[in-house]
Amino acid sequence: MAPRRRSQDLREACVAEALAIIETSGVESLSLREVSRRLGVSHQAPYKHFPSRDHILAEIVGRAYAAFAEYLESRRKPGDPHGDLKAMGECYLTYALSHPLQYRLMFGTPLPDPTQHPEMLRQARHAFALLRDGIAKLPADRRKPSDEKGVALDALFIWSALHGLASVLQSHAMETLDLPKDVLDQAIPHVLSRIGAAFESEIDKT
Repeated sequence: MAPRRRSQDLREACVAEALAIIETSGVESLSLREVSRRLGVSHQAPYKHFPSRDHILAEIVGRAYAAFAEYLESRRKPGDPHGDLKAMGECYLTYALSHPLQYRLMFGTPLPDPTQHPEMLRQARHAFALLRDGIAKLPADRRKPSDEKGVALDALFIWSALHGLASVLQSHAMETLDLPKDVLDQAIPHVLSRIGAAFESEIDKT
């Protein structure tokens, strides 16, 4: 007879198995019944930790956001705001390309209702706040310190550009373009330099 799983062991096993289901069969195949079947436990066992499928999905997505934010925070910090934003952009793209499943869960999967899963929401907002904080540290003549709307709009601009590039690089569409290798190799630094140039031009206008 197999030893009984400790409660915390079972919780972590459920999370790991749910992630494996998503990776191999897609998020549409995730259910607590399938998790319990794969783990060889009773159908009710996962419900001791997760009241519903959405709760275990929110746990997985929240962890993905937390790991993403931790990766961004681990970036090299050049000591100047523009260099720091560039380093953050490099980290964003590196994470997206090296952790495609987690990236897809965060930005390409219908999420559980955020209002019902506050920890997932908190982790998502923390990751976005890192970008906003980086923009807010740009030189004082970039904008008024209280210009929260401008910071948020600029954060959306950067996020959109990086997300678009990450999505294109992960897609099969690139295979149809017949682009030279040196063009592909320069895609990331070129986009980052263009983003930097956009902010530099705004400073010149002030």
